[in-house]
Amino acid sequence: MTAGCATADGAPGAVGGAGVGDPYFPRAGNGGYDVTHYALDLTYTPGDRRLTGRALLTARAAEDLSAFNLDLEGLTVETVEVDGEQARWEREGQELTVHPPGGLTGGADFRVAVAYAGRPRTITDPDGSKEGWLPTPDGALALGQPVGSMAWFPGNHHPSDKAAYDIAVTVPEGLTAVSNGEPAGQRTADGRTTFTWRTTEQMASYLATVAIGRYRVSRTSTEDGLPVHTAVDPAEAAPSRAVLAQLPEVLGWAQGRFGPYPFSSTGAVVDRAGALGYALETQNRPVFPGAPTVRLLVHELAHQWYGNSVTPKTWRDMWLNEGFATYAEWLWEEDQGGLTAQQTFDALYSGTYYPDPAENRAVWSFPPGDPPDAAHISGRPVYDRGAMVVHKIREALGEPAFEALLRDWPATHRESTASTRDFMTWVESKAPGKNLTPLWENWLLGEGKPTA
Repeated sequence: MTAGCATADGAPGAVGGAGVGDPYFPRAGNGGYDVTHYALDLTYTPGDRRLTGRALLTARAAEDLSAFNLDLEGLTVETVEVDGEQARWEREGQELTVHPPGGLTGGADFRVAVAYAGRPRTITDPDGSKEGWLPTPDGALALGQPVGSMAWFPGNHHPSDKAAYDIAVTVPEGLTAVSNGEPAGQRTADGRTTFTWRTTEQMASYLATVAIGRYRVSRTSTEDGLPVHTAVDPAEAAPSRAVLAQLPEVLGWAQGRFGPYPFSSTGAVVDRAGALGYALETQNRPVFPGAPTVRLLVHELAHQWYGNSVTPKTWRDMWLNEGFATYAEWLWEEDQGGLTAQQTFDALYSGTYYPDPAENRAVWSFPPGDPPDAAHISGRPVYDRGAMVVHKIREALGEPAFEALLRDWPATHRESTASTRDFMTWVESKAPGKNLTPLWENWLLGEGKPTA
């Protein structure tokens, strides 16, 4: 939502909304413009945990704007420029409001540069997990799901606004900085090394990462020439070796199931066990808390199609990420000669899948397509019951149509966003004559355990 006004400098236009109205994070993102590219120039010193940054955003105004907002949590803003001119700004919480001199014309491209510094914050999510900027024994990890990216750079931090990225990170010589996309240069001078990474494909800001540490870096390629970049903490090198050696095999299997890989490279970041409490599907190279299992590698690589290339339009649509990535685990197990997806489904439904009865009950605690609040967007129903929804779609469509769906959904929506309603409508268009309403009402959006 926007409100018409004129600024103190007399610039006519609307004030871009301080949020896009996400059902769980209403202040996340901003209205009135669309970011097309981020250029981030960061310098980090682990000793005092100080980050100095300059963010240059290229964007397009969606309407005439007298002011617009950026999301930035903590850190000290030093200067703000719009199209090379100094701009007035003010802050309230995570909102950095910028007043471009003379305003912006709807449809016009513009550039905003923000210089900032300070100790970036670690953010505690509603579910108690940590994100944002996470100091580690030898560096730091920057992780952004759902809103942590605003702890280390200003932007339009909602998955509905995707962009390309160039990220340069300067660290003390001897440390390595890894990010998304492709390496685009490295230089050392005066005891510091700058690592530059480029992401040309569209990426939601929550999938951006910076990993700083004394990593062992490997650059190889798959049989079909796809670059594989891995960065592994030395303490995790031996435990990770066998699983990471299977990455090309897992990726080949995933391409057979989900279609061509949607990005220009793949890989992984494996940090020291205990540095963080969860894995995250950061674009191109997922981050793992210690040596991953093959099953976890399958899950995070499947996210490159489901969640990264096709990104949820709001945080209510998380099951489209996690349900499909969890179902990828079931398919991998099935294709390796283990439990079939039907057997996994049956074990979840009967309450025998988890050793702890409370975990089995948690599967039915809320509908995957409608978590009760922000603290539950990564709850067990979003993963397990979300995968059960995918399995019920498989049953309803039959094998050939379901196999086509696994490939066609990410291909049709590549590098874009989609909502649960978008997905329901799309599936129904692929199943003419079939009534899928009971499936949606009972399995995706209904309370409690559906009848078999």
